[in-house]
Amino acid sequence: MKMLRFRSPSIRSLDQETLCTIRLLDDSEISCSIQRDTKGQFLLDHVCNHYNLLEKDYFGIRYVDPEKQRHWLDPSKPVVRQMKAQQPYMMCFRVKFYPNEPMKIKEELTRYLLYLQLKRDVYHGRLLCPFADAAYLGACIIQGELGDYDPDEHPSDYIRDFKLFPKQSLKLERKIIEIHKNELRGQSAALAELNMVQRAHTLETYGVDPHPCKDFTGSTAFLGFTATGFVVFQGNKRIHLLKWADVSKLKFEGKTFYVIGIQKEKKLVLTFHTSTPAACKHLWKCGVENQAFYKCAKSSQIKTVSSSNIFFKGSRYRYSGRVAKEVIEARESKEHF
Repeated sequence: MKMLRFRSPSIRSLDQETLCTIRLLDDSEISCSIQRDTKGQFLLDHVCNHYNLLEKDYFGIRYVDPEKQRHWLDPSKPVVRQMKAQQPYMMCFRVKFYPNEPMKIKEELTRYLLYLQLKRDVYHGRLLCPFADAAYLGACIIQGELGDYDPDEHPSDYIRDFKLFPKQSLKLERKIIEIHKNELRGQSAALAELNMVQRAHTLETYGVDPHPCKDFTGSTAFLGFTATGFVVFQGNKRIHLLKWADVSKLKFEGKTFYVIGIQKEKKLVLTFHTSTPAACKHLWKCGVENQAFYKCAKSSQIKTVSSSNIFFKGSRYRYSGRVAKEVIEARESKEHF
């Protein structure tokens, strides 16, 4: 009779530590070691403790796999099981859920980190701005960095030292200088940053992390999720907004993503095609997480969601963490305490 042999992991493989480096919003980095069973929440807590950040729920840790596909680190699962890249691991700390009313955030640190994220969004072309808004946002950033305009210290081309936008024309730089000179004088760095956040919040692409895809006609579109609902952009124009209350299901099969909802009392099914199944799954996960965060009153009410109508088929995902309403209620109860 043959004996079955089971390969057991060595003591070294169980206790072996892996180095994780996390790039923060100001491009500085912090590192820590994790073990085989260390969950994603440990890394998020590590960054929040570094900052002494209380309002953790708006933030997440993002990584890119070897196929260049982006992912959000799942706090409830071991890090090593999620990462496909070679060690040591490199990740980024980012705003995951943009506050619906950023001016009501009480923690100054939370607002500052949101400002840094929006500054990145402007630089990478995610936060699309009409010319006047772009100039104002740019001037607020300059005021925060340099303080008041000083003709003795700031030569005529001083804005060129700052890379603020992906396409930064001379006309835009001149308008930024004009606003910096005349409109923002006397503002502290904190106030200038606050004004930047306030103006950014009014833009249609505030909080939109664009997912490229093709619509049913084959035209390129960018999908995103905001506090309000599901959005579709073509070029710089928002062509669709479906509020969370009207979205009944998000679903994917292979490379096809479906948004099922109700508009004008009629059933609506929107279909989009992504470049890879992994991109489609990431899009779906972002969608169900955003819907849960912004729509639900309590995290305990959120059920495990499936990508398919058939139970146990497709991908299943369980949201973890507090939802927006709970974050706000916790803040308000703390103020009244």
